[in-house]
Amino acid sequence: MKKITKLLLVLGMMLLVSLPVFSGGKKEAEPAAEPAAAATAEVVEEGVGPTNSNPLSDLRVRQAIAYAIDMDTIVDTLLEGMAIVADSQIPNGSWKAPGLEKYSYNPDKARQLLKAANWDSNYVLDLVFYYGDQLTVDLMTAIQAYLSDVGIKMTFRKLEGDVAAQLNALPVDPVKGPSTIVWDLGYGARAALALQEYYNAYATGLSAHTPGDPKLDALIEAINSTSDVAKQKEAFFAIERYDSEMLYTLPLYYQQLFIFESTRVNRNGEMYGNAQYNYDWGIINWTVPADEKGVHVLRTNGGPIEFFQNPWFNPGIWISNKVLFDRLLTCDGSLTPTRPLMAKDYKLSSDGMTLTITLKDGLTWHDGSPLTVDDVKFSVELAYKVPTVHPVFIKTFSSLKGAKAFKDGTASEISGITTSGNTITFSLETLDPNILLTFSQFAILPEKYLGDVDPLKFQQSSYWQLPIGSGPFMVDEVEMNDYLVMTPFKDYHGGVAKIDQIVCYPTFDSDPNVVKNAAAGRLDYAFSKNTAEVKAIQEMDHMRITPVDIPYTRMIWFNKFPKP
Repeated sequence: MKKITKLLLVLGMMLLVSLPVFSGGKKEAEPAAEPAAAATAEVVEEGVGPTNSNPLSDLRVRQAIAYAIDMDTIVDTLLEGMAIVADSQIPNGSWKAPGLEKYSYNPDKARQLLKAANWDSNYVLDLVFYYGDQLTVDLMTAIQAYLSDVGIKMTFRKLEGDVAAQLNALPVDPVKGPSTIVWDLGYGARAALALQEYYNAYATGLSAHTPGDPKLDALIEAINSTSDVAKQKEAFFAIERYDSEMLYTLPLYYQQLFIFESTRVNRNGEMYGNAQYNYDWGIINWTVPADEKGVHVLRTNGGPIEFFQNPWFNPGIWISNKVLFDRLLTCDGSLTPTRPLMAKDYKLSSDGMTLTITLKDGLTWHDGSPLTVDDVKFSVELAYKVPTVHPVFIKTFSSLKGAKAFKDGTASEISGITTSGNTITFSLETLDPNILLTFSQFAILPEKYLGDVDPLKFQQSSYWQLPIGSGPFMVDEVEMNDYLVMTPFKDYHGGVAKIDQIVCYPTFDSDPNVVKNAAAGRLDYAFSKNTAEVKAIQEMDHMRITPVDIPYTRMIWFNKFPKP
């Protein structure tokens, strides 16, 4: 069934109301049902009315938006049943708090809340997103129609250029604003490495869209202050309930990850897991048949366009990040740390405050030069000053003794990192419950090639045109925005890969070339969360699809700061 038909089904579920009229992607203006009332800075009622001049600071408006959107129908139609309606940022499972408010579709309740909030029917919400696929446009159109049905005007647009800055620019005053970002609603996703990621970015001073809230800060502190699983769950349940009550963000749906493989690929028993990150997937043991030249070639996507993506921001989303670089530890498919990798052994103290890691003997970089604990220390210290680094890593590094002094320039090194021979010790000032997870994902990079790099210009270094790593594969040939060829690293400590070449083309998920390449026999391995790609590839006899449960939530962020 075509996507447009599914969209019409969604809109057709709006019973007893007329569909809105669109012109140029916007609903035609209608006369206000009653005189517009601008939001004021006066607090009508604690936790209910507006807290500043932005109408989205009124909880009743946020709740009205939640009740106005029929996510059950959207999942059944646009998403073809390949998603789960969300009632929390954290996906279903043992970490989900029971009894959360589901905000099920209720347009009458939405209208009542808007009336109580004196909603200005002439106000037009600006919704932004960053995905380039037609499914997202269809979803935005459906949301626009649902909101129009209850009396809310909304336009939507795709962000271009520096998307991260447009989404995350912080206000000078983290409590009163005004907002630095210009949008009202932001549609995007959180693919969490650690569950704390769902909430840590809401702490006072870290959020572009949520004003500082002392109660929320205390709840965030609680989920980060213990490694005891029972206490962690209790803390997560508390923050989930508060988030549901205040609706700072509207979770829409949870989605699986879908791994695409051609029938040529044999994993030889190696595990499946969360392919967006690094885990013990055993690619050195994969096999594919030889081509007419006798070469065993695996074709995939994710080739570089202008440069290789640094592995400290998206640790494993690009295959080059997975196989060109190596990690101290590894984990299973659900991202639970399991065993040493570059390390010969490791020990975390009983109080969780000291991690000692001993490297294997004889580790080398792809150019044959030795890889030492000095490279590990260098990598952590450089990463702590690079602005585009995964937040789980930053949380670990900021927990180290002496981290603050190093960051502000009053110390030349992080005192909590010490080395002796092949052993490196990390001593914490404050507990980090995810320190082992960090070192299962954090790539060690060579001081030899990056020792003089400006942390603020890290991605612009010439190193990212032809990176030297220590992983199971190395760069053999690359033509930016055309192809990348990687071949086995013969001195890899884990053994030599059985595949002779990994050839990467510059496509990614939500890219029509993924389906085209699969149909043409130019795709042996990829992964995606795009249901349109899944449906298309399901029809191909030479491809198979393996679904994987992951912590991945699509959501709408509300910008609650007052506008300038």
